[in-house]
Amino acid sequence: MANTSAAEQAAKERALAHLKHYFVSSDQQFDAAKMGMWLFLVTEVLLFSGMFVAYAVYRVWYPEVFAVASTELNPWLGGLNTVVLLGSSLTVALAIHAAQTDKRRALVVNLFVTVLLAAAFMVVKYFEYTHKFHLGIFPGEYFAYEEMGQRIVPIFFSIYYVMTGIHGVHVLVGMGVLTWLALRAMRGHFHSGYYTPVELAGLYWHLVDIIWIFLFPLLYLI
Repeated sequence: MANTSAAEQAAKERALAHLKHYFVSSDQQFDAAKMGMWLFLVTEVLLFSGMFVAYAVYRVWYPEVFAVASTELNPWLGGLNTVVLLGSSLTVALAIHAAQTDKRRALVVNLFVTVLLAAAFMVVKYFEYTHKFHLGIFPGEYFAYEEMGQRIVPIFFSIYYVMTGIHGVHVLVGMGVLTWLALRAMRGHFHSGYYTPVELAGLYWHLVDIIWIFLFPLLYLI
């Protein structure tokens, strides 16, 4: 009986090991962390909203120029990256579900698959960028693509590089966070009683995917 009580006490301590002393319960800690993440995501939305407004203003001013300049982008590569990120949203959702149901192996696998898909996205973006650099398509005053006029056209590519570049930085940050979580998951840090970091990272990653879903048609298709 004493051994059973000791085992139960050890299990209880393990389940509450993540609880900070200034929170009353795990639920309160989770709600506070989730609120903090949502506030952070709001600032991210505001950041990209400013860029979308700049895009919309210049698009209204120079619709023909934007239409011509966008033909230099490869919609097939953009579409491939869209599929890749949508797949990563699925795997990160599966990772959260695995954490909720104490499936450690599935959690680790899905986190690493998400990182690999993110890496594939960045590889495709690397080839896109290097091809444009080879042609002389640079942002702003460094634009040197002789087949297109120098007036106004660089504005489109400046917006393109800024928006996709900042988005790419967010992808790299997400890769780092997800890799860190996967390594922690391998050590058994997450379980059905504590998976807050996994869910918060999933929220961040879904936002990264949603932003790309808007970037793809605006830059590559319209």
